[in-house]
Amino acid sequence: MTTTSTKTDVVRGTSTRRWRFPGYVAVFLGPALIIYTMFMVYPLLDSLRLSLFSDEGAFVGLANFRELLPGGSLSSSFWNALGNNFVFFAFHFLVQNPVGLFLAVLLTQHLLKRGRGTYRTLIFSPTVLSVVIVGFIWQLILSPLWGVVSTPLLGLTSTALPTLSLMSVWQFVGIPMMFFYAVLVGIPQDLIEAARVDGASGWTIFWRIIFPLLLPMLGIISIITYIANLNAFDLIYSVQGALAGPEFSTDIMGTLFYRSFFGFQLQAGSTAMGATVATAMFIVILLGVLVYLFGWAKRVETYEL
Repeated sequence: MTTTSTKTDVVRGTSTRRWRFPGYVAVFLGPALIIYTMFMVYPLLDSLRLSLFSDEGAFVGLANFRELLPGGSLSSSFWNALGNNFVFFAFHFLVQNPVGLFLAVLLTQHLLKRGRGTYRTLIFSPTVLSVVIVGFIWQLILSPLWGVVSTPLLGLTSTALPTLSLMSVWQFVGIPMMFFYAVLVGIPQDLIEAARVDGASGWTIFWRIIFPLLLPMLGIISIITYIANLNAFDLIYSVQGALAGPEFSTDIMGTLFYRSFFGFQLQAGSTAMGATVATAMFIVILLGVLVYLFGWAKRVETYEL
């Protein structure tokens, strides 16, 4: 009986030690989790809470969100900003990502083998520049007085938003380029050579072999672009100001949130409406992420190279 009891205790002790939570996990993840909670999770939850209250602190439920619907005080501004935001994203999705893919494919060619690192650095370097500097430089370049164009592209309602979108594309095209390049250099050359031996052309090789391998990365880049563009603010603010002129033609959700929360000139800020606009931004971004997770990520096959 004593021997059996001792063996049972040993087994129980081993089982207890096996399921013991490793302390080093808390040591390494704890500080990062605390910082992330303080500066990301708590502000998000507090914004959601503030959107349900008035500026005086009274609980109003979803009454603030009615101001964003047709007939509300912020309806026209909100839908104008949301539409401009999707136009801003469309330029990045349809211009930035294809150009980034083209540059990545170009950098993998043998003709650029010698100066490949230099070209990568030059293309990616605008990404690390301050948005204020980028906006100021492009304002000088596009100035109708001493710039390269005679048309005030940033002063017309029809051209201001496309111009700002292309400015942003120029600055951040290096990000999708590096993502695509990382996938392209991992594709085995034996696979490409085998296709060439079978008589496949370069176009066929790209669409039948390379592009399917790029699809998972294309989805990741697209959702990153979507989130970044829906959170955009600094370029519009630095070039066109908080009023996002001319005539709010470049107004996006970020600038609308800034004016709603902090106020501008004679317009008083509102904590409740600012939090409501921020919550609406969060909902739109969340819907896009859900579409990616359930409409794209589950349907795209990831290949092991």
